[in-house]
Amino acid sequence: MTIDSGILLESGTNELEIIEFEVNHNKFGINVIKVKEIIQPIPVTPIPHAHPNVEGIIQLRGEVLPVVDMAKVLQMPAGDHGNNEKYIVAEFNKQKVVFHVHNVTQIHRISWNIIEKPSDIYSGDTSQIIGVIKRDNDMVLLLDFEKIIVDINPESGIHVEQVKKLGKRERSNKRIIVAEDSPLLRKLLNDTLTEAGYGNVEFFENGKDALAYLESLIEDETDIVEKVQMVITDIEMPQMDGHHFTKRIRENKALSKLPVIIFSSLITDDLKHKGERVGANDQISKPEIAELILKIDQYIL
Repeated sequence: MTIDSGILLESGTNELEIIEFEVNHNKFGINVIKVKEIIQPIPVTPIPHAHPNVEGIIQLRGEVLPVVDMAKVLQMPAGDHGNNEKYIVAEFNKQKVVFHVHNVTQIHRISWNIIEKPSDIYSGDTSQIIGVIKRDNDMVLLLDFEKIIVDINPESGIHVEQVKKLGKRERSNKRIIVAEDSPLLRKLLNDTLTEAGYGNVEFFENGKDALAYLESLIEDETDIVEKVQMVITDIEMPQMDGHHFTKRIRENKALSKLPVIIFSSLITDDLKHKGERVGANDQISKPEIAELILKIDQYIL
């Protein structure tokens, strides 16, 4: 099953399509635009001393790809699920990876505004859950696949060291608004932006909260760019995604001049047109933090 993720939805509608899958009969979801295809399991070659969550590697049309056992990731029993088991071939953060799941059931089209942020009571910095979708008598949990991969391979994440190479800088007079739902990414971005000299940064968990804050700053005859010099946004966020957030900024006359950079794991050649259509000034793929800093310099210095 091949997924044509590039044309499923118009840009900026605040909707997404998720593929629902099961691990030990529990329901989870992955954004369709992360998924390249869904295949039947094929023989896996084990790798000595690999991370416990990695089953091994497979060869798929000439590419060697790692296979991640989602049952181990989620600390659930593997069980025997027979012919229902599937491999989800995904691409994000400029890398491909295969997720071994117990079943793939259906595709849902939903709005981000019905996706609830996980409660701190059962979530936190170590959680892989980024959103909860309530459906009739059950729930589908959206997983943070970027964190799952960073937990396996920390080198694939954001590193402050990349920014230190830019040298000492002082840019704390520049105010930046960041919309990012992941607590881990908010901390990493705070550390790296501070290291880059941008110490005046305010973080919001989603586009809805960030937009409300920007709108609260609007005053008659006051240029918003005097108060905020840059907006950085992720794409996947409960309540309001980054594409819709960017579109709303461009549609608001008082906010429309704000530079907006989309910083997301979903920035690929096939998907960049979505950000262009909603008016993003630039789009940087995670985890290219040094490139993000240089783009910020370009737009606000």
